[in-house]
Amino acid sequence: MKSFILIVISIIAVIIIVGGVTALHIMNEAGMGVDDLDSNSINNLINKVSNVASSDNSNSGDSSSDKSLMGDLGDIVNDEIKYNYQNGGGYYREVTYKDGGFRQYDTDSGKLIGSSYESDQSKLPRME
Repeated sequence: MKSFILIVISIIAVIIIVGGVTALHIMNEAGMGVDDLDSNSINNLINKVSNVASSDNSNSGDSSSDKSLMGDLGDIVNDEIKYNYQNGGGYYREVTYKDGGFRQYDTDSGKLIGSSYESDQSKLPRME
């Protein structure tokens, strides 16, 4: 009976450790270090993820515009969050497709801010 309890406790400890390591990895990928942890930075990260998710679902009624703007999900090779030096701060999401093209989305608004596709050029913000 004691060995069963020790096995269960060991399994729970391993799950907690793996969860903590995964959380730290995700935070580092999002540009947040352990030193940056406070309630405001965590809330900002949650809001950014929510904005991107809601903007991705906002056009769900028009499947043709979803496919042209988002591409086929099976074609995605890489999806990562990067620091936006050009905008003076903030982050953007860069999605790379298997045809070598990419699209960049602002993480705050979810809007398309960069693309290598000719068909997207009219949808990009104008530079003055």
